[in-house]
Amino acid sequence: MTTFDDREKGFEKKFAMDQDLKFKAEARRNKMIAEWAAEKMGITGDEVDAYVKAVRKADFEEAGDDDVFRKVKADLEAKSVSVSDQELRQQMDECLAKAVGELEG
Repeated sequence: MTTFDDREKGFEKKFAMDQDLKFKAEARRNKMIAEWAAEKMGITGDEVDAYVKAVRKADFEEAGDDDVFRKVKADLEAKSVSVSDQELRQQMDECLAKAVGELEG
């Protein structure tokens, strides 16, 4: 096996690990943002777990974060909870940073 082959396998392994970390971090972020939104909407108990599942499910609709953003934003608006787009995006970013920190720590 050549050095090039070893290097290629190393890059492939790192890519797979990075993708796994990204998936786990986004799943944690979605849980955190769902819990945050549930609190704002006055959702408690088992309904919080159901809402977390609904937000996580929404994440599989399309690539990127827009599907989660739209779901949470629409739910907040349906409950007459006023949250700006900027505030929601900032909360999503903070939750993602926290999730990555938890996974790396």
